[in-house]
Amino acid sequence: MSYLGYVIAAYAVFVGVLLWDVLAARWQVRRALRQAAARRQRQRGRTAVVDTELLR
Repeated sequence: MSYLGYVIAAYAVFVGVLLWDVLAARWQVRRALRQAAARRQRQRGRTAVVDTELLR
């Protein structure tokens, strides 16, 4: 009785889950950085409008 097929399948599932975990973490970091950049851009836009209105 050989368990080779079971062992290969178990390792394949492990590698698949590990790969998914790494990719999901990178996507989450990339999304957070993009949101922070968008927030920074919006805040810069607000500051420019406020400064312009105060100079009038």
